Parts: sequence; C-alpha cells; structure tokens
Amino acid sequence: MYKSLLTIVALLASASASAQTYAIQAGRLIVDAAQPARGPSTVIVENKRIARVLDGFVAPAGATVVDQRGRTVMPGLIDAHVHLTGDPGTPFWRDAIDSNELAAIVGVKNALLTARSGFTTVRDLGAPGNSSFALRDAIRDGIVPGPRVIASGRALSIVGGHGDVTGFRPEVNAALAPGGTCTGADQCAERVREWAKRGSDLIKITSTGGVLSQQSRGLEGHFDPAEIRAITSTAHRLGLKVAAHAHGARGIEDAARAGVDSIDHGTFADAAALQAVKASGGWFVPTLMAFTGVRDRLGKNIFTPVVEAKGRQAMEVWGRALAAAHRAGVKIAFGTDSGVFEHGRNAEEAELMVRLGGMTPREVLVSATTGAAELLGIASETGTLAAGKSADMIAVDGDPLGDATALTRVGYVMAQGRPVAMK
Repeated sequence: MYKSLLTIVALLASASASAQTYAIQAGRLIVDAAQPARGPSTVIVENKRIARVLDGFVAPAGATVVDQRGRTVMPGLIDAHVHLTGDPGTPFWRDAIDSNELAAIVGVKNALLTARSGFTTVRDLGAPGNSSFALRDAIRDGIVPGPRVIASGRALSIVGGHGDVTGFRPEVNAALAPGGTCTGADQCAERVREWAKRGSDLIKITSTGGVLSQQSRGLEGHFDPAEIRAITSTAHRLGLKVAAHAHGARGIEDAARAGVDSIDHGTFADAAALQAVKASGGWFVPTLMAFTGVRDRLGKNIFTPVVEAKGRQAMEVWGRALAAAHRAGVKIAFGTDSGVFEHGRNAEEAELMVRLGGMTPREVLVSATTGAAELLGIASETGTLAAGKSADMIAVDGDPLGDATALTRVGYVMAQGRPVAMK
C-alpha cells in the first residue's frame, strides 16, 4: 500500500506539472446512466475537465492515450454516505485514545481504497474534529489521491443519543465530542451556524437512535420535530443541505416533514414514513452494505449486549424499506455507510440494491451517478460525461447497465482529472 501510494502521488505531481491532455478510449461509453450506451468512443480530457466526447478511437497529437477499448467507460461513482476517517470493528473506547490527527491519516488510506474501487465523489457523514475537512482539502489540492469529498464534520445529536459519545465519565464525554449535541430549537440552530463556520459542506443529524452506539433508547426518534425544523431552516438559509441518520418509522417521518434533504438508512420505514419522504422531495439513501458489517460480527462477542440486540432487530428487516421505497417512487441515491464495513467494498451495494431492493442495474447506476450528484448539489460538476464537467470517470469489465456486479470490476479510475488507478 505504501509503495502504491507513493507511485500515485508521483503520478499526480507529474500530471499536474505538465497539464496533460488525455484521450480515454472506450469500447463502450456510458455518457448518462439513464441513456443507452454508445459504441467505441474517446473522451478527451484537458486541464482536468472533459473537453469533448468523440465517436471512435481517437489519439490527438501530444495526448496521453488511455486504452480502455476492452471495457465500459462511464461516469465515476458517487457514494452518498461514508466515514473515511474510521475503520470497522474499532472498539468504541478508542474514541478516548486516538487523536483527530490520526483519524485524518486513516482517512488518507481509506480515500485511496475508495477511489481505486471506482468512487470519484463521496459524502462523508461524520468524523472527529476537523479531520474530514483536512482530508477533503488535501485531496482537492492534489496533496493526496482520493475522491472528491463533501464533508459534514461531526453529526448533531441529542444529549445521550446516537452520535453523542457514551460509556465514559461526563468530563471525558465533553472532551471527546464538543459541539456535537444540542437541546431546544435555539441551541440547535446555533450548532448549525457553528459547524458552517468550521467548514461543513452540509449538516448531518442523528434524528433517531443508532445500531452501533452504546445508547439503549431504541431506534426511534430522538430530536423533537421543532428542533429538526430549526436545524433544516438554518442550514438551508446558509446554503447547506441536511442528511438525517434515521432508522425508526416515526423518526423518519418527523425528519422528512421537517425538510431534511436525505433519509439515510431508513431501516424501519413504513408506508406513512415513505409518503412523507416522497412528499418532501427528499432522497432515500439505503446503506445496505452497513448491515453486512453488522451481520458478520453478530454472535461473536464483538458487540456489547445493547448493540447486539439492536443489530439483530435491524437485520430482521434488511432491505425491506428500500424495496418499499422503490415501489413507492421515492428518489433513491446510492450510499453505503463504508467504515461500518471495509472501505473499498462500496460497489457491492449495487448487487444488494438489485437483490433486496428490486431495482434494475440501470436504476442502481442512475442512483450512483446523476441521482447522487443531484442530492449532493453537484450535478453541474459531475454525474455524467459532458464537455465542461470534471473529468470523473471509470472503466469496468462488463456492462453495468445489465449487470450490477460489473461495478466491482474496476480497471481504471480518473478523479477530478487525475489518474488514480489503472489495471
């Protein structure tokens, strides 16, 4: 991994210094996941942006030719729910030992794994201190390789709820998670402004209980609806979207009616909750892969009894809410909750969305490109391969419009005009 990272950093530096022009030759080209694929084509990249898309195999003078004639070239994938600065299975008490600086360095490792697996944009929804902001900026400036990062910073939660550190003495808790909890509409609005000042690209709230935290108050709603309304209205005035971690049906309904932009997880969503999401115009981010991380650790004395019970409860309904959301016509954006499972496996979510959620491979691909780009507010920058957009593209073996597992067979990655991986 260390040698690989050095090689890629050197490649990035070389590409930046010479302002290379690239000609990516594709055997099959998906410009827009909602449209039919094109045949043999060439994507010309200049100054890290798509300059033009041409029919056939073209090799302009002076361009670096990237031969992907045996593969499908397509827009880079977007994961709308990741935690780059953490790894699965880390004991909760490590929060009291590890530094935020270490979290940022862990994020460098995981950002590379994520990019190499085909994800050129991610939405990071929860990290200690300013670690995700530092990672975001380092990738943006070409210091380290990785996907474009849209970062929330620490999630907002109720005192003692999911997202608030529990299990330690009160003075330790206060030191570990400053500025992460709020009580009452006024304080919740103030917290949004504080995180906006610190550099948040969006606000994340834990509107219900969570599976992997030590809190034992269940998986239903935590925030009062008035508190959520204060958060969303304040965030929207500041140009920030709001993502809501939400498992229980009534907590989902409260968050949707309060105007959050996405419901993430949505595990126990019922018809009323999904109708509220649809009526609000919000998005559903299913994170099915998160439950593989839970499933693989149940019954092995890894989780505390509190977490074990919640994990088993969630696994009983794995994927049902996505299937119901799909049938109801709720907008669906691709998201995995990587960090709960191993980074780099993000694309395995696609097969689960087909098998458990009843989606077609094309619908999954739309959710991971144009759909997620719309949710993140970056559709003008990425999600399709069009002149003027950021050069975010990957090449895969097979046809992802007909086979969702093709997304796990990535052979080439370019993120923001920088080559990240090639096999």
